[in-house]
Amino acid sequence: MSVGANIKEKREKLKISQSKLAEAIGISQSLMAQFERGSKIPNLMLGRDIARVLQCDLDELVKE
Repeated sequence: MSVGANIKEKREKLKISQSKLAEAIGISQSLMAQFERGSKIPNLMLGRDIARVLQCDLDELVKE
C-alpha cells in the first residue's frame, strides 16, 4: 500500500474525517486529500504529526 492509502485506512479505522485530521496537524483538507490520493507525499515532519494523530508509528504509514 502507498503512504496515502495507509493514511486513509488508519484515519477511517479511527473514524476521523479528512478535515479533522488536517486541522489537527495544521494543513488544509485539500492537501490532506492530495496525500491520500498519492498526488503528494507528506514531508517527514508532517508524516510524524499524522502518525501521532492516527496513534501509530511513522513506519506504519510508509510501509508498502
